[in-house]
Amino acid sequence: MSLSGKVVAVFAANTALSSLLAMVLAGDSRLRVRQFECEEALLTYMRLAPVDVLIVDFDREGRPAYEMVEGIRLDLTILCRDVPVIALTRSITPPMRHQAISAGIDEVVIKPMSPRHLLQRVQARLRSGAGAVVSPTYRGPERRNRLPGQAPQPLPSRRSSDNVVQLFPERRQPAPQL
Repeated sequence: MSLSGKVVAVFAANTALSSLLAMVLAGDSRLRVRQFECEEALLTYMRLAPVDVLIVDFDREGRPAYEMVEGIRLDLTILCRDVPVIALTRSITPPMRHQAISAGIDEVVIKPMSPRHLLQRVQARLRSGAGAVVSPTYRGPERRNRLPGQAPQPLPSRRSSDNVVQLFPERRQPAPQL
């Protein structure tokens, strides 16, 4: 028997917040929510089963969230290293922003937030299907082709006489002909 549904791992700062988030996320019947109280339990689970979205809290005690996410991205024993990560925090500072981008955190949500907003962000991450890119030079979310842009247009064919541009074009009106 195979279980259907996407797995969302929640690792929040305290058990009350974790329980509240898990309750709201579990309201979507397509999601299977797993709560974790310690980093070791989360990493052990991720070595045994794939996780589709990880929610981690910057404000929890212990190793900083960006270090934990970097460790997940680099750990070869974890089944799904390119898992989309949504981080929760009270405030964003410039160093934290840089650390989150460097670690490959896909999205940062400011607390306090509505748990339903977090549910919408998780659903959006699952719909987009864009995971992280892990390469020797870059580790983080896929940012190419995010916005639809115009396709490059070929230059119109040039005439042989159009390579001279007049600096002062002649503006005189031609004399009327009788």
